[in-house]
Amino acid sequence: MSDIRLSLLRRDALSAAKEVLYHLDIFFSSQLQSVPLPIVDKGPVELLEEFVFQVPKERGAPAKRLNSLQELQLLEIMCNYFQEQSKDSVRQVIFSSLFSPQGNKADDCRMALLGKLVSMAVAVCRVPVLECAASWLQRTPTVYCVRLAQALVDDYCSLVPGSIQTLKQIFSASPRFCCQFITSVTVLYDMSSDDLIPPPDLLEMIVSWIFEDPRLILITFLNTPIAASLPIGFLELTPLSGLIRWCVKAPLAYRRRKPALANGPLNGKRAKGSAPTPATDCKPLYSKLHLSVLQVLTLLQGHLTEKNLYGRLGLVPFDHVVSLVDEIGRLSDELNPLNASEEVELALDRLAQALQVAMTAGALLCAREDLRTVCSRLPHNNLLQLVISGPVQQPSHAALPPGFYPPIHTPPLGYPTHAPHPAIPAHPALPAHPVQTFIPGMAFPYRPIR
Repeated sequence: MSDIRLSLLRRDALSAAKEVLYHLDIFFSSQLQSVPLPIVDKGPVELLEEFVFQVPKERGAPAKRLNSLQELQLLEIMCNYFQEQSKDSVRQVIFSSLFSPQGNKADDCRMALLGKLVSMAVAVCRVPVLECAASWLQRTPTVYCVRLAQALVDDYCSLVPGSIQTLKQIFSASPRFCCQFITSVTVLYDMSSDDLIPPPDLLEMIVSWIFEDPRLILITFLNTPIAASLPIGFLELTPLSGLIRWCVKAPLAYRRRKPALANGPLNGKRAKGSAPTPATDCKPLYSKLHLSVLQVLTLLQGHLTEKNLYGRLGLVPFDHVVSLVDEIGRLSDELNPLNASEEVELALDRLAQALQVAMTAGALLCAREDLRTVCSRLPHNNLLQLVISGPVQQPSHAALPPGFYPPIHTPPLGYPTHAPHPAIPAHPALPAHPVQTFIPGMAFPYRPIR
């Protein structure tokens, strides 16, 4: 690597960046012929930091900076490289070498360039870059994934009005990237404050994606070798937890929203030329999203069984449910149920439906007793009470007579349980009627009714 570095020092910034990609392509292509997954050591990473991200190797040396035109040309070089490289394994290794966080001062430059590269790939529909970005989102800590999602939202929801349509079109080009992007966005916009409510354009795009094909949010789960335990600090396999949070918290979050922000997008700022979107316009979107999430949950039982993960892998983690219930409780107390009774009822209805379907499908692994304890501080809701009570367990019967069906409901609380009625004695046998013999020659007296 030292010989390569000496040759690159004699070149200008753009040609050096192009040349380092060329050398690393050869280096990793040869390694992939002997090992399935080469280890990216310190040497290639340092070359990329110095000649792509312009971070000087020597301490105290002045930092180099590309002007806007040079940066655009660098992004074009990188886009073209990933588009022209036909081997996916090589693309993935190079992309990982470029943008995997190293915990050093180059990470800020690395993340800034990554956001611009993926934004350009969306604009010109460079599928290989989007596929590499999807893999990067899957194996990178959540804090960096959120930064990439924020960069894309800024570019396509805030910067230029109407540009969300460009982002919307990648649904058919790279569904895998769309799935990971949705997961990142649900982490970014957790509705914990008015600023963290998803912008209307972004919400409409995500709902249209999922409503058109609910299986979209299962793509990562269905195409990834999975262990029963997932690493901590990374994105979930599906955005189910985040989408459930959106649907459940939306009525309360929009009710809490300050009047000055109720009609505007992110941070109370509206893009130039865009009309304000009333909060009421988002209600049908959350209803459609809730329906789609329930539909996806009903599909999960078969997929979990097929992967031999039913009862072993909770795609809706119980700790996320605990956190969501706490947030609903705080919002309910803050809003005062007397002034927001409809919103509280809707939020709790959606929570109950999501919990019931998730538990039935095997996506939520917890005991009813734990769920009852967690939900005990929430306002009363009839549907939620039915869900946390669970199905009625019937006593085992030695032998049931034919035609006997055990009751499916227990008596309501507060009413005594009645003892069974005594058996009714059998009636005495009735005398048999005489049998009428048939006489063929006798006429039957028939008179019509007048």
